[in-house]
Amino acid sequence: MKNKVVMIVQILLGLIFFVFGLNGFFHFLPMSNSMPIAASGFMGALISTGYMFSLIKGVEVVGGFLLLTNMWVPLSLAILAPNVVNIVLFHTFLAPSGLPIAIAVLIFELFLAWSYRKRYSSMLSRK
Repeated sequence: MKNKVVMIVQILLGLIFFVFGLNGFFHFLPMSNSMPIAASGFMGALISTGYMFSLIKGVEVVGGFLLLTNMWVPLSLAILAPNVVNIVLFHTFLAPSGLPIAIAVLIFELFLAWSYRKRYSSMLSRK
């Protein structure tokens, strides 16, 4: 039972990051234009760097793909963790309307990290 739940959560999180990451490049999903001013400014700043928005979306695509294909799942969770933190903080401080989904993504990430915790033990040991 636990393995089925882990796989379902892994697929859901993988789909979220893969689809929204690709959407950052190809704009196939309609996105709301009614973002608060501070949130729009932040997104504009990421885009205006010329690389940061693409880097973030690229990490999301790769991490989502790895989760969906069940390859290097602990690594994909580790590379997606900073994005998850920033998604939650973005929605907490700049665009609160998206906070419920951001918290769901955080819960999925933490649940999967806990499920794969034995894979992180060597990295977290004091040696």
